Amino acid sequence: MSSVWGKVLRDLRNPLFRQGYALMSNTVITGVLGMGYWLLAAHFYSPEEFGRGQAVITAMRLFASLTALGFVGALARFLPVAGRRTPELILRGYGLAAATGGVAALGFLLTLPMWGKTYSVLAGFGPGLFFLASVVVWAVFTLQDVVLTGLRRATFVPLNNLIFGLVKMGLLVALAGALPSGGVFVSWVIPTALALIPVNWLIFGVVVPRHLKHAAPVQEPPRLREIGRFLAGDFPGTLSILAIVYLVPVVIATQVGEATFGRFSMAHTLASMIELLAMNMAVSLTVEGSFDRGNLAHNCRRALRRAFMIVTPIIVVVFLGAPLILRIFGSEFAEEGTMLLRLMSLAVLPRVLIEVYLSALRAQSQARLLAIVQIGLAVLVLVSTVALFPHFGVNAVGYGLLLSEVLVAILIFGNLRKILRTGETGRSAVTQGSSGAA
Repeated sequence: MSSVWGKVLRDLRNPLFRQGYALMSNTVITGVLGMGYWLLAAHFYSPEEFGRGQAVITAMRLFASLTALGFVGALARFLPVAGRRTPELILRGYGLAAATGGVAALGFLLTLPMWGKTYSVLAGFGPGLFFLASVVVWAVFTLQDVVLTGLRRATFVPLNNLIFGLVKMGLLVALAGALPSGGVFVSWVIPTALALIPVNWLIFGVVVPRHLKHAAPVQEPPRLREIGRFLAGDFPGTLSILAIVYLVPVVIATQVGEATFGRFSMAHTLASMIELLAMNMAVSLTVEGSFDRGNLAHNCRRALRRAFMIVTPIIVVVFLGAPLILRIFGSEFAEEGTMLLRLMSLAVLPRVLIEVYLSALRAQSQARLLAIVQIGLAVLVLVSTVALFPHFGVNAVGYGLLLSEVLVAILIFGNLRKILRTGETGRSAVTQGSSGAA
């Protein structure tokens, strides 16, 4: 026991693991509080309002993430070396993400009749304006965690989301009587908006000044043209992955009833949290790879070992216990969501390989190859899901995801092995303060 604890303490002195573990603990906190939130929603709201709330939140996250998630790779890649341009890069990311998400949400609202009965609750000026504002808020909220991670302050992320989750749950219960229709969505958005104030004060008032203080005086910040070239390759690929995460559930919402979607969405959300654990270590790998490319191969190997060590037992537990886990929400959830949860949890294993490979490519600024892998994966998932839906219903999402990610993992395995063996040992590390400065 003492040796395990000693190993954990050693890991925490390494920025790669400290950042990765902070993001993983954030995922666990978010997952536990998320389950609590939806358990309360299932108890205090009708099945129709439960499903409707899930659908509207999914749509909000889809449009807010159109550009926000596109900047995740760029911010993780360039914030560590942005130097004096750090505040400018953050604000540009916020502004572009909010503007693009707002325009996309406006287009959605103007074509609302095309999106089915579930989204009719957003009809009218008041609900539409609230939805539009929520998209802008969520776009900035999404990037906050990435900014903190890119500046080697991911340890603040779990605390932020712990407070956010608790406030969200309290408001959900408080609104159950006063706002039985719409309370789920409102309870999600209000705490998000309130969280922007203290977190951005922390970023611009504390974290950024410290980051600039540790930056090497001779360090040349990346030019906007360099960042633009990276985004030209990374953004289309990230947009494609976004289609897997958010567009697929929105499409499912247009094909099934509100109650059925609520049960689908619960299994989908739980499985997505496991997948996020694999992505957490990969994001940390991109940041550390930008600071020190000379250790990229070594960091990739360590990130793979730790990621598999953490997610494999979780996958085993979820696969075996899926019916019991979902039965917490009700017997209907277990009956309709068990197979989906099992399939999606198994798909996390090949996803670990894919995410580590993508993060290594980002650290190397190989934007074209990034786009090819991500777009290819998204096309495979979307095509297979659509093709299998008439035969398997909502479980088609799980089958499509598992088959597609296994195939892509096989295809990229040869290139990943080369990175694991060689890395970029000929390149020097970026001077940005010592690893212990974080």
